[in-house]
Amino acid sequence: MNWEEYVRKVVPYTPGEQPKINNLIKLNTNECPYPPSPLVKERLDKLRYEDLRLYPDPDASSLVLTLSEYYKVPEDQIFVGVGSDDVISMAFLTFFNSDKPILFPDVTYSFYDVWAELYRIPYSKVPLDENFRIKREDYYGDNGGVIFPNPNAPTGILEGPDMIRDVLDHNKDSVVIIDEAYIDFGGKSCLELINEYDNLLVVQTFSKSRAMAGIRIGYAFGSKKLISYLKDVKFSFNSYTMNRPSLALGAAAIEDDEYFKATCKKIINTRENTKAELKKLGFEFPDSCANFIFARHPEKSGKEIFDRLREEGIIVRRWDHARISEYLRITIGTDDEMDRLLAVLKNILTPLAIF
Repeated sequence: MNWEEYVRKVVPYTPGEQPKINNLIKLNTNECPYPPSPLVKERLDKLRYEDLRLYPDPDASSLVLTLSEYYKVPEDQIFVGVGSDDVISMAFLTFFNSDKPILFPDVTYSFYDVWAELYRIPYSKVPLDENFRIKREDYYGDNGGVIFPNPNAPTGILEGPDMIRDVLDHNKDSVVIIDEAYIDFGGKSCLELINEYDNLLVVQTFSKSRAMAGIRIGYAFGSKKLISYLKDVKFSFNSYTMNRPSLALGAAAIEDDEYFKATCKKIINTRENTKAELKKLGFEFPDSCANFIFARHPEKSGKEIFDRLREEGIIVRRWDHARISEYLRITIGTDDEMDRLLAVLKNILTPLAIF
């Protein structure tokens, strides 16, 4: 018997490189350049290692309660998981089960088509316009669900609440997921719409603005019915998805709101300064509302800039996809890291750069 005939074969998601080389400036995976809140460290120091022998709370009650109090959302309208990837994967498994294709942009988070392939969900990639904007009318047709990030990744473009409301109004018979991984860097969440649209799921993460990519916490808001369905799938899959340290440290991160807002402000300021300097060097990019910039240079190939930066110890993200192969996604680091990036770019572009 050829057992490989029955293997579920998929092309896996390719994550950003996590290099094993020291002293690199790592601007390729949109991690926060600053540490988590000091309150997280305090809570970490108080964790009892002997408690690790015990299973965690399957309902993640302490974290859900903290999220509920912070966002003013009832606990039964909140779902948590092991990073937003886990949450969205569960949502695909739960809500996208018709024979109609789900819809998402052609330039977006590249895990969406991986999940669709894994779960045998029909899908259609909807082209962004020439300015990398979502064309809302392309999402008016019959479908099995809709998902897109806002701000989009890797473009960083933010769509306004009117656009999201319009998409929801045209998709009342399918679940719409708004992936808000980067919303804290310049956008307004559509969280307030969950009580108006019972088919809306809003997903956020601790990995970016709360500087906790290594602890893996994601969460979603939706109607009571939507969250109930998600929980049913979770408890049919793995009751203990959230470990004990994650629950405690996640709650601490939410409690320190002052640190959270200060960190976001620093990243936004650095982003805006970097935009101005990149423009001086001739780079072109959509106006980013995320913690990265999606940039190209009209006179230098993206591959060449990518390779030259790496030679200088700076890693950014690049894809070979035809439409975006000339673009580099540059994570916003500290001011010192971005100053180093800009200095290297000036050298790469000489004599193209205008001083």
